[in-house]
Amino acid sequence: MAVIECVPNVSEGRRQDIIDQLADSLRAVPGMRVLDVQSDATHNRSVFTLAGDAAAMTAGIPKLFEGAIAAIDLTAHHGEHPRLGAVDVTPFIPIADATMADCVALAKSIAEDVSSRFSLPIYLYEEAASTPERKNLEDIRRGEFEGLAAKMAKPGWAPDYGPAAPHPTAGASVIGARMPLIAYNINLNTDRLDVAKKIASAIRMSSGGLRYVKAMGIPLEDRGIVQVSINLTNYEKTPIFRVFDLVKREAQRYGVSVLESEIVGLVPGAALMQSIEYYLQLEGFSADQVLENKLRPHPGE
Repeated sequence: MAVIECVPNVSEGRRQDIIDQLADSLRAVPGMRVLDVQSDATHNRSVFTLAGDAAAMTAGIPKLFEGAIAAIDLTAHHGEHPRLGAVDVTPFIPIADATMADCVALAKSIAEDVSSRFSLPIYLYEEAASTPERKNLEDIRRGEFEGLAAKMAKPGWAPDYGPAAPHPTAGASVIGARMPLIAYNINLNTDRLDVAKKIASAIRMSSGGLRYVKAMGIPLEDRGIVQVSINLTNYEKTPIFRVFDLVKREAQRYGVSVLESEIVGLVPGAALMQSIEYYLQLEGFSADQVLENKLRPHPGE
């Protein structure tokens, strides 16, 4: 059976009852597995990690939109993470017996469906993008919900599906297909936001840093510290340990130390294996040396 991963990001990270309702609506869909739900009050955002086939996604994702649009009013929403819509972004990722082309077709089908059902503008991104200018999520989301109406009125920024004006409370949404992404945050032992922003600028690809890295500096006001919030779009070519080491070195320039790091949602095991091999300087190490991997049944057994 084909397995597709979907990682919708919803602009609600504080009202647990709403988050639970959204998760329960997904769990009720036949064939849909809710693998993980992580919420962040500072970002005011929740990340759902889902798995299933195309039929489960086609049935389940509109239910997520229905619940989120009913519960979230972006005119009253505040959080540190940039956002364009109530359901901000919905990527589909091929996992097993599914191709990127399958995920692109699924993204377009669901985008057409939810735009029609909810009168919601939809932009396609990454591998499903209709133009090169829409491939990168940050380009579509620039200006956020507050600047959306003005942006949509500009030449070249009509949505791929849906009305040519924002939904009054749910904004717009971005749907697409991509390879696995790692959401990785590094917290610094300081409250200096300027330091976090300078480090983010130094490490992200768009300003001359590491390839496949997107980053921004944000305050965690409830803890009195700052964070370098990172999306790593290709861990095979830019591994986690390289990002961590560069942030650590950049922080030292300002007399700041790394307090901790965190992974949001799920992460491919291979990405963690890279860091184990690097920091322990293991020679000739194989994933087959991990006990749990040897105990796991092979296909057909």
